[in-house]
Amino acid sequence: MMNVKTVLATAALTLFAVGAQAEEALADPREIVRKAERVAFYSGDDGRSEARMLITDNQGRRQVRQFTILRKTRDDDQTQDMMVFFSRPADVRNTVFRVVKRTETDDDRWLYLPGLDLVKRISAGDKRTSFVGSHFFYEDVSGRSTDLDDYELLETTDEHYRLRGTAKNPSEVEFSHYEVTIDRETLLPVGTDYYNDRGEVYRQMEVKKIETIEGYPTVVHSIMRDLDTGGETEMQFRNVRYDLGIPENIFSERSLRNPPTDWLN
Repeated sequence: MMNVKTVLATAALTLFAVGAQAEEALADPREIVRKAERVAFYSGDDGRSEARMLITDNQGRRQVRQFTILRKTRDDDQTQDMMVFFSRPADVRNTVFRVVKRTETDDDRWLYLPGLDLVKRISAGDKRTSFVGSHFFYEDVSGRSTDLDDYELLETTDEHYRLRGTAKNPSEVEFSHYEVTIDRETLLPVGTDYYNDRGEVYRQMEVKKIETIEGYPTVVHSIMRDLDTGGETEMQFRNVRYDLGIPENIFSERSLRNPPTDWLN
């Protein structure tokens, strides 16, 4: 029979091997990005949050946008429905942004404009344009599919991973590449620098605050800066909740014109 020291040594080696395997799995850049996407956009079966965007231009003038986000992951665990319902100010009230998000392919996006009673599909060419006048793009809000880019792991430290992303189809994006920093403890992206063709950072996202809510690490304050114009937009979240049992039928074209008020108030 093995003595106590042998048992302890064997257990230690086993734990070391398991840890090494886990670390090796996270050494694959695409796997790191996919795990980060799951944490950032797929936590819980569904979720609700209230958000405020504070938009500041290069002259210090400010605008505010307020909205509520509802989302639900479908049974296939690969597709997610998201709807963003605007409440303030008056010029965007009742505007709705709808997304069908997929892990393997690009997302489908629509914008409902109540003044025109028009549902506008957000094309591939428009997804990297301003989201209702802010410095965030439509794609920033709903997330960029990991399969659209190639990745290179630039650095691994005790605190973070830093990766370089390059679009597989450069004609669809305005950046030459981007560098994203992912927190190793939470696996949340905490910063992204977008580079132009001259190798300069022209656009920058920074996470200002993370909270653990109902067991899920959650970004509650972030900022997007346009370094070319000097403008920026802060995104703040409150009343974040998960696993509420939101009905699947809410995420439909009907809800664009008839918002589910029971879930918004």
